[in-house]
Amino acid sequence: MAKTAINRKKAAKEFADFWKNKGDERQETARFWIGLLCDVLGMENPAKRIEFEKKVQLKHTSFIDAYIPETKVLIEQKSSDVDLRKEAKQSDGAMLTPYRQAKRYADEMPNSLRPNWIVVCNFQEFQIYDMEKPQGEPVQVLLEDLPDKFECLQFMVDTKKTAVSPEEQISLKAGELVGKLYDAILKQYKNPENAETLRSLNILCVRLVFLLYAEDAGIFPEKDMFGRYLAKFRPDEARKNLMELFTVLNTKPENRDPYLNDDLAAFPYVNGGLFAEREIEIPRFNEEIVDILVNKASAGFDWSEISPTIFGAVFESTLNPETRRKGGMHYTSIANIHKVIDPLFLDDFHAEFKKIAETSHGTSQKVKLEQFRNKIASLKFLDPACGSGNFLTETYISLRRLENEILKIIHGNQQLLGSDFSPIKVKISQFYGIEINDFAVTVAKTALWIAESQMMKETEEIVDEDLDFLPLSTSATIVEGNALRMDWRYLREEEKIPTIKAKKTNLIYEVREPEVKYEAINLITDEINVGKPQQKKSENHYDYIMGNPPFVGNNQMSKEQRSDLSPFFPKNKTMDYVACWYVKTAELIQKTSTKAAFVSTNSITQGEQVAVLWELLLKQYSVQIDFAWQTFRWKNETADKKNMAAVHCVVIGFSCRNKKTTRSTAASGTSPNLGEDLKRIFNADGSVIKAKNINPYILDCPDVLIGCRSKPLCDVSEIRKGNQPTDGGNLIIDAEDYEKFIKQEPSAKKYIKNLIGAKEFINNIPRYCLWLVDASPAEIRKMPLVLKRIEAVRKMRLASSDPSTVRLADTPALFRETNHPDKFIVIPSVSSENRQYVPMGFLNSDTIPTNLVLIIPNASLYHFGVLTSSVHMAWMRAVCGRLESRYRYSKDIVYNNFPWPDLSGSCAATSPKRRGKEIKEKIEKTAQAVLDARAKYPDSSLADLYDETTMPPDLRKAHKENDKAVMAVYGFNQKMSEAEIVAELFKMYEKLTKKK
Repeated sequence: MAKTAINRKKAAKEFADFWKNKGDERQETARFWIGLLCDVLGMENPAKRIEFEKKVQLKHTSFIDAYIPETKVLIEQKSSDVDLRKEAKQSDGAMLTPYRQAKRYADEMPNSLRPNWIVVCNFQEFQIYDMEKPQGEPVQVLLEDLPDKFECLQFMVDTKKTAVSPEEQISLKAGELVGKLYDAILKQYKNPENAETLRSLNILCVRLVFLLYAEDAGIFPEKDMFGRYLAKFRPDEARKNLMELFTVLNTKPENRDPYLNDDLAAFPYVNGGLFAEREIEIPRFNEEIVDILVNKASAGFDWSEISPTIFGAVFESTLNPETRRKGGMHYTSIANIHKVIDPLFLDDFHAEFKKIAETSHGTSQKVKLEQFRNKIASLKFLDPACGSGNFLTETYISLRRLENEILKIIHGNQQLLGSDFSPIKVKISQFYGIEINDFAVTVAKTALWIAESQMMKETEEIVDEDLDFLPLSTSATIVEGNALRMDWRYLREEEKIPTIKAKKTNLIYEVREPEVKYEAINLITDEINVGKPQQKKSENHYDYIMGNPPFVGNNQMSKEQRSDLSPFFPKNKTMDYVACWYVKTAELIQKTSTKAAFVSTNSITQGEQVAVLWELLLKQYSVQIDFAWQTFRWKNETADKKNMAAVHCVVIGFSCRNKKTTRSTAASGTSPNLGEDLKRIFNADGSVIKAKNINPYILDCPDVLIGCRSKPLCDVSEIRKGNQPTDGGNLIIDAEDYEKFIKQEPSAKKYIKNLIGAKEFINNIPRYCLWLVDASPAEIRKMPLVLKRIEAVRKMRLASSDPSTVRLADTPALFRETNHPDKFIVIPSVSSENRQYVPMGFLNSDTIPTNLVLIIPNASLYHFGVLTSSVHMAWMRAVCGRLESRYRYSKDIVYNNFPWPDLSGSCAATSPKRRGKEIKEKIEKTAQAVLDARAKYPDSSLADLYDETTMPPDLRKAHKENDKAVMAVYGFNQKMSEAEIVAELFKMYEKLTKKK
């Protein structure tokens, strides 16, 4: 008989209790998994359906710990004391995390057996990877949480299941309901596109969601209380009675009508301002709206288990997706939030708690735990671009969970309790946020209230007493406004504060609630113009600043956003929007111990933006990077899957070198961050590099900045772009049209040349162009099809709004540029990050390069050998810009700044042992071997040859020999890692630029 959910939950608890803090990979893997599959997940005969120690052939024979063929699940099992995020040395010497170890096995399996899922486990934690998204974040399930999350593992026995967490499933379902409700109510408004209408609808939806949550979470006296109240009325009566309910919820019991109906009087006083504003437009309800509210959202759905962190973002996704895109609002998964808050403060807090719990006892332990609890309850957190509040909400939940762990110890020893014992000290009033969207402000506050309610329930179970959630006694300070035009030190709520205007900008910031306004001071000037005297402002000292400021690239910014950018970078208009938050934060945290961390587009750590931003941060503001995550793919949480963010991000944690003790540090008697000198670089797979210094390129290297350079740093051939057609496609002939064109216009054949951009070069795609540099007017007039194309070019150029393009109409037969060397090295401007080497090659005058490649005229085999070496590739990967995560090779940053080896002693910081002709001949020989190895495969494109899976062994060997030759010229040890190579190149660059 199939187990019920209750029985399975009980079995999961028994399983978790049995395996708690134990598990040996060699002796107990089979027993663990057979027990889990059978007792918890309900698989029949698991011993016959799971394979243990399955052979897989690498360079040697290895064994997969476990594999489930019918659901294609590969399991990599480790002992309970193994950290799943750390690398370990394999039998072949490779350093791999357990996931990368499993992925290596998966890559060598036949296609028919390759896993859909990889599960990495150490008996105490499961990490679940969906192989359709191999670069995505794993779903994580702790053994202790298995009773509530066993459904997350159901995909291992059911091919129709996915590994979405229960909280995510519930929150996404809640988002779908909100979307249906939103659309149904919107239809009832007289002016559905009016801004005030949409604002009213947003507030109404937030209120309804709070009511639905409150009736399921035990905040209201009875379950489904709101739904049953609304069900008493006809649809045409719902509006009037809903408005009456809002008034009651905003009125203290002692101030209510003594003759109020019992069903209304039973509702508690909410407070908090959520139901304060009466002047919102509420349309008439119809049967559809009432049905959604009463039957689907109230009786048909349990809101008590939603994740407020995820749901805030899902809820906000009811906004128009185009509006969200323009505002740069992409929402962070819980895993990505923890990439910020864990190394910023949470890891240290857990370490401090663990130390107290393990090293002290009795009254001494209570004193230390209470001091620690007071410390975390005194901290202030700011998210200056908080959106729907997911960073603030997840931080609050994490701190309250930590506080609950403290309470378990204190309350477990009753004699430690005093008469003045307070069960909850961490409050949502410790959290501050700034958000430009008024709806998001309301959502963020509501998400925090929901989080407060959920955590209070957990505390009630620990202290075994009922705690009052209503009326709401605290609120986060979340301000509506443009964060870049505000002084973050002065964010506070006060009743009836007059609107404040900045004299110079005439910008007004206020929240549109008549009873509550927020004070905001312009960044550019502290001068304010107010209608009457103000109370003295209290300055906020934030202990931690965090978040994910808007992801808006320079070419996507609105006029207003460019205006925001200008005060921060008056001499540079190419910076991404997110850079402003770094400068603003750096200015705020001067002479404090405040620490900050932001999720950002990786553009600020790559290419030309690095020197502009970090020159300012490092020198003017004395910023230091404390930790950083290297580029990873963004995963957002939203019900709108079509509009999921496809962004490549980094996390930068930073502070100022010139610290002084702040309020929170002095109060606790300890540093807010244990081991604050420790610097950590996190790779995308979660492995960690301990660094002496983290530079702006997220490398353990000195703080060297690579700016744009117009000429090569060393005495080598200059590099240039290929030829930009600017022809509207009229001078270009695609492969499928070539034969037809030649047949119709045979005289044009001698003027047709091969045409290559990056795509054509790498993938061996044939393409052609008319190259009429040497064609006389008489010859052109004899070719009517050619003449027709030239005339089309002329018209296209004349119609342009760009004056330089219009001028090109004078030469319609030619490309914008006419660079046509006899022989040249070609380098694609964009190339896949999955290749170890950027494919380069030699071409001659039969081929015309477009502006999508770079060319080095008159370059030799020696130049090719150095450029295609692992040394140059390491440099390129470190300093180049990126298109998403693909390499963007540039002349101004990558090539012109590259420290070439010195063959004469005139241009290097490190002199090689051997000089001149002998060295060049050695590299020319290994470079030619690379070209010869390629030539053996005429049917293969460079994409085929440089794919890490299909690269021929002889080509790989030729590259390795070339790498050795180039390393020797630099005097590098052959065993140096790429990071060590880059560090040496940075030193060389620094010395060379000082000489210049």
